[in-house]
Amino acid sequence: MVDKKKIVIAEDQKILREGLKSLLSSSDDFEVVGEAEDGLDAIRCVEKHNPDLLLLDLSMPKMSGISAIKDIKTRIPETRILVLTIHESEEYILEVFRAGADGYCLKDASHSELVMAIRSVLSGNRYISPGISDKVLEGYLEEKRVLKSSTSWDTLTQREREILKLVGEGYKNKEIAKYLFISAKTVEKHRSNIMEKLDLHTASGLTAYAIEKGLVTKSPTRP
Repeated sequence: MVDKKKIVIAEDQKILREGLKSLLSSSDDFEVVGEAEDGLDAIRCVEKHNPDLLLLDLSMPKMSGISAIKDIKTRIPETRILVLTIHESEEYILEVFRAGADGYCLKDASHSELVMAIRSVLSGNRYISPGISDKVLEGYLEEKRVLKSSTSWDTLTQREREILKLVGEGYKNKEIAKYLFISAKTVEKHRSNIMEKLDLHTASGLTAYAIEKGLVTKSPTRP
């Protein structure tokens, strides 16, 4: 009997999530044990099911994929993480691997490539889509990359980016505090720091910036 590898799918678009589940469930060596539609749900789902692999979208509500990767690798380091995304820029790729991900696959990959990527990551290897220059990953792994000049974005801490994302999605300070398990006063302090660092002083300005940086992929809509 085949020992099936347990997989959790974290993707906010239901139709894509269902398609991925159908594809993976058709394989004799994969079992989809959980699904998540936002970053916080992804963390809870991994903690609950302790899967062999998390298939993770980067652009999700409530908590970004980058933050989810860091949290999961701290709590359940043995779970392998394969990012499935539309983003091809060097900034995203390097940040994903720095956070602890094990693979990076583009959403325009074929079914056969996705399965190959999953099996590669489950085997303990790193994977990166062939459509992305190998030099990007090699430069990161060899620690030879020349650091770019610091920007306002670079000055934001991971927590500040999480809060910026939630502000961009239309959440109020008390709601953000609840999601992140911190006080509303702490949220307000972080928000003030964000505004000062970015020189943006309105919620609409922060929202526009969050969209520009890919933290929010469309105009915010509340659940």
